[in-house]
Amino acid sequence: MFDIQENLKKLPAKPGVYIHRDKLGQVIYVGKAISLKNRVRQYFQSSRNMDPKVRAMVSHIAEFEYIVCGSEMEAFILENNLIKKYMPQYNILLRDDKTYPYIKVTTGDDFPRVVKTRIIGRDGAKYFGPYSDAGAVNHIVDLLGTIYHLKRCTKTDFPQGWRPCLNYHIGQCDAVCMGKVTKEEYAERIKSVLEFLNGRNRKIGDYLEEKMLAASERLDFEEAARYRDYLLAEKALGEKQRVVMKTDKDMDAVMYAGSGHVVLFYVRDGKLSGRETFSMKVQEGEKPEAVLCQFMKQHYSIQTGGPGEILVKVMPDEAEMIEEYLGGLWGRRVKIIKPERGEKRALLELAVRDVAEMTKTIEEREKNKEERRNELGSEMHSVLSKLRSMPEYAGKEYRVEAYDISNTNGVDTVGAMVVFEGLKPDRKSYRRFRIRTIEGPNDYGSMQEVLYRRFKRARAGDPGFSRLPDALLIDGGRGHVGAALDVVRAMKADIPVLGMAKDDSHRTQALVYMKDGKFEEEELKEHPLLFRYMGTIQEEVHRFAIDYHRGVRSRRTFASALDEIEGIGPVKRNALFAHFGSIDKIRDASPAELAEVEGITPALAERIKEFFVEYRSSK
Repeated sequence: MFDIQENLKKLPAKPGVYIHRDKLGQVIYVGKAISLKNRVRQYFQSSRNMDPKVRAMVSHIAEFEYIVCGSEMEAFILENNLIKKYMPQYNILLRDDKTYPYIKVTTGDDFPRVVKTRIIGRDGAKYFGPYSDAGAVNHIVDLLGTIYHLKRCTKTDFPQGWRPCLNYHIGQCDAVCMGKVTKEEYAERIKSVLEFLNGRNRKIGDYLEEKMLAASERLDFEEAARYRDYLLAEKALGEKQRVVMKTDKDMDAVMYAGSGHVVLFYVRDGKLSGRETFSMKVQEGEKPEAVLCQFMKQHYSIQTGGPGEILVKVMPDEAEMIEEYLGGLWGRRVKIIKPERGEKRALLELAVRDVAEMTKTIEEREKNKEERRNELGSEMHSVLSKLRSMPEYAGKEYRVEAYDISNTNGVDTVGAMVVFEGLKPDRKSYRRFRIRTIEGPNDYGSMQEVLYRRFKRARAGDPGFSRLPDALLIDGGRGHVGAALDVVRAMKADIPVLGMAKDDSHRTQALVYMKDGKFEEEELKEHPLLFRYMGTIQEEVHRFAIDYHRGVRSRRTFASALDEIEGIGPVKRNALFAHFGSIDKIRDASPAELAEVEGITPALAERIKEFFVEYRSSK
């Protein structure tokens, strides 16, 4: 069992992110700390002065883990990424998904601009960030424009008789529109800007400090304060932020932690989004190169897709063969990299430090997970034994499939299937279904269609459906269970069916099943671990169904909305779909890429792009 007091003694006095988990291992809170040792200990001291919400959370903490970071800024950004990933119950959650700002240099222009943005595009520009301090970004963008007299307007063409704007008249721009600055002169300014944003130019910091001191000596404190703010912004942007990368690539960092444990760090869309520990049977004295080789072959071979880059501290045996094998398996180029410099090296160093801390508690944490798995397995066994004759419980991890239906008044009806292997979701086995044969709001009929198609695919030998579960969980009560049983019996599938009946708070309060032709209920209040487990599954299948339904509805609405653009009819709309293949790819395409489609002029491409921007902002 995880000993909280003993593990509190092992906490480092370093910045990082801590993760509180409940008895099921579910993340219930994510926080950051300048000193993990001091911050995490506070939760387990006297509760007399605690906020009621914190007191309630602490009562559910069964274990905690932490990720050590290089600075408070790294912890700040990683905390945000993990909150978005786990959506913990006790965190304050922002419903929209704003991202951190970047500084963009439009290097593809003849006279580039420096602007703040929250969207990274494939437009040839250079992006720097992300930065957690939006105010500092505003200050730096303004400062660079002021020091180097950069172009601020969006215009790229200047016809005969063009007049300079107000920025020229107040000394903020040198009027490139009037030809007063050559491209070569302007390029030198942009070179200095890029050096500063890359952290290789301290001239601006020295310049600001001189200006601030000079203003102070003149007793011009307002001017001195302005330069002080610029200086603070310059220092804020200079701080290393290695948990978010400038690339939007997916990559993994894989490390051998010793004692048969491999740690996998996930970077998705350029963001460090979590880690996972894997236990392997390793002979004493086995080299890390051999362990990593076997881990990569065994772990990645069962994945339907994976990252383009895998970062390692030690190159595995047969690295080239693994690259070739995974590349063929996933249909993409895969590289195993041992980075020597840059942000990938910095990310790897962060992982190395974290693994060093993890090794202090890794075996204890694995033991705790095993105890939870056995406890849950025992409770599942006690329920399933009421439906069929079963041998005594022997530590089995039960595999369950859960189903839910989602629609809007019978329109765009979809079904969802999620799979749990013991405590953990098996996301690669999740499946989605568009309802084909049922019209209108008919959940029973829709559920029957989904189950029929699922078992039909299994009979046909489809490898994606061939593995059958130990139990089917249906989001609903007696009616849903009865409808599901009709299909299960017709398909001659000997699998128990359990309904997840909800209380007034929409939490699973009981399991409904049919025994000897009568419906019975198993109240979950007597099984606290099973209560939380079923609640987690119910929330997951509901989320998965809702997300799919929203996507289907949004794509249908958006596809019809394309026809509203002046100049777009069925022919051109179909040409866009034929060229790009999906709504998402049309949305992400640049005007130049849109104009490659037959019948789409540059002017129409611009209108399409403007439509996407307006459509997104109206949501």
